[in-house]
Amino acid sequence: QVSVLYFARSAELAGLRCETLLVPQEITSLQLWEEIVKVHPRLAVIRDQVVFAVRQEYVLLGDQLLVLQPGDEVAIIPPISGG
Repeated sequence: QVSVLYFARSAELAGLRCETLLVPQEITSLQLWEEIVKVHPRLAVIRDQVVFAVRQEYVLLGDQLLVLQPGDEVAIIPPISGG
C-alpha cells in the first residue's frame, strides 16, 4: 500500500487530495501511473505533463523500476504555471 497525494489539477481531476492504493512492490513509474489512471481515468489528460515524486524524489514516467515500501508517499505533481 502506498499513499498517493494529488496536487493542483491532479486533485481536481481525481476529486480528492490523497488516498491509499494497493500496488505491486516492484513496479515501473509508468506502470504505477497506469494503475492510478485505472482508478481515476480523468487523470489521463495530464499524462504528458505530470511528474511523480516518490519518497520526495522526482521520478519521470518511464521504465524506471520503483521498489515501493508500505506507506511510501507518491505525489502526483502537474505542471505549475505562474509568475
